[in-house]
Amino acid sequence: MRTMTPILIPPPSGPHLNTGIVIGMVELKTDKSIDAMYVTGQVVGQALTAVRKAADVGVSLLELDEVAREVLRGAGATSPFLGYRPSFAPTPFPAVICASVNDAIVHGIPTGYRLRDGDLVSIDCGAELGGWAGDSAISFTVGRARPEDVALIETTERALAAGIGAAVVGNRIGDIAHAIGSVCRSAGYGVPDGFGGHGIGRKMHEDPGVPNEGRPGRGMPLRRGMVLAIEPMVIASGRDGYHAAPDGWTLCTNDGSRAAHAEHTVAITDAGPRILTARETL
Repeated sequence: MRTMTPILIPPPSGPHLNTGIVIGMVELKTDKSIDAMYVTGQVVGQALTAVRKAADVGVSLLELDEVAREVLRGAGATSPFLGYRPSFAPTPFPAVICASVNDAIVHGIPTGYRLRDGDLVSIDCGAELGGWAGDSAISFTVGRARPEDVALIETTERALAAGIGAAVVGNRIGDIAHAIGSVCRSAGYGVPDGFGGHGIGRKMHEDPGVPNEGRPGRGMPLRRGMVLAIEPMVIASGRDGYHAAPDGWTLCTNDGSRAAHAEHTVAITDAGPRILTARETL
């Protein structure tokens, strides 16, 4: 999940003060903290895997939300999505997953809609456990897949992998953005303006923002201990326009074309990027 306005997280205080170093508004996590975030990230991965296995023609989005709730409950985790209400939202978010279907890009509210043959589905899920947050998203098709949807999802995953590959000590935020944008644009796809990833740690949304397009060598330097949610969002038609649906949450493509979304929570370490929300491959 991504906000439409930046969220500033103040420096930590209290009993967690010695678990990381704050540089400006960005907390550099210790190895121990990153290990704890990995535990949270595994819960997110398990929830997404369970939702993906349950998704089939005739299954409702509300039923998929309940699948994710069961995983969170079983792990003793809570949802950072449920009840979340940023400044743009008319109501608190009512679910633990975002379920975006076909022309919905992100932030889809689960409803009684039952999946149909050929639907393209994006599921975004988060968890909070032990004081740390995790955030991840997948896209997949239900029933008989359209070749163009398969290509869109594969490109979105490649863009995510490229962004993760650029998340190394010594690079900058712009290098991640450029890596993602280059994959999307070279495939002829659109990239929603103003949306991208974010820092993550004690809260789901922290500094810095991580755009899905940008110039290499620009932006904040990447340092050991930074943890980022990297999340390309891709529009099939090649156009970038989007609008909010009447629910005030769901963002849809202006031209009705399909969209895909992929995301991982990633720690920057001296050994390279560490994916904290790695999940079972289906």
